[in-house]
Amino acid sequence: MIKIAPSILSANFAAMGEAVSRLAAQGADWVHFDVMDGNFVPNITFGPDMCKALRPLTDLPIDVHLMVEHPSDWIEAFKKAGADILTIHAESSERHLHRALQSIRAAGMQAGIVLNPATPIGACVHLLPECDLVLLMSVNPGFGGQSFIPETLNKIRALRSEIRSRGLQTLIEIDGGVNPDTARLCIEAGADVLVAGSAVFKAPDPAEMIKALRG
Repeated sequence: MIKIAPSILSANFAAMGEAVSRLAAQGADWVHFDVMDGNFVPNITFGPDMCKALRPLTDLPIDVHLMVEHPSDWIEAFKKAGADILTIHAESSERHLHRALQSIRAAGMQAGIVLNPATPIGACVHLLPECDLVLLMSVNPGFGGQSFIPETLNKIRALRSEIRSRGLQTLIEIDGGVNPDTARLCIEAGADVLVAGSAVFKAPDPAEMIKALRG
């Protein structure tokens, strides 16, 4: 079943707790939590303290996407804050991605690699046995509200084929420009999890939008 992970980057920051607490009733599967350090990407967003504050407000898995230069430095902090899933960028300054993924799992969280639009899937192929998921960016990271990059569909297909050939259960997550039209294309290509920010939080009826995204 396709999972929908609303990105709280598009929620009302002044009412974040209310927005997160409503997600389960609206049909969401995960809470997507974008962490930006102002270095790896231009913007600065949330840290472990925000995750800790939101954790008691939802039983949904918190899916933390680290858009930071030194992701290993944040593993323990986000574990203590209540994160369930931690994804790190292949393009970050992390020299030992394999070790970092193992550390995330050892901390009791699911681990994933993130690939930017220009990064080929070959960057994660040899890491797949250590990945519970691979997050493919379908926009360039750092800003919400961008348009979906069509070439992402070919990357989904290629990655799905690689996962199947290896007999793995690794999930494919898509982040950026997801709306009912692009969601359908991603699902057809082999995606398992769809991150949607503006589409959900700007919708007149978020529950109906989540239903539409799921297809």
